[in-house]
Amino acid sequence: MAPPSTPTVQDDYAALAEIELCGELMIAASAADGERLSADRIDEVLNVTETATD
Repeated sequence: MAPPSTPTVQDDYAALAEIELCGELMIAASAADGERLSADRIDEVLNVTETATD
């Protein structure tokens, strides 16, 4: 009997997206002048936009 099929990271699109975002943050952090990234810079790297709330 063959072993059951187990999902790999390549099958988990959310995990791949998270890994890519972490990589983008690491690149931005290594290029930053200061000790840490500002919240605004993190939002910029992660393409976060503000939404209006009522």
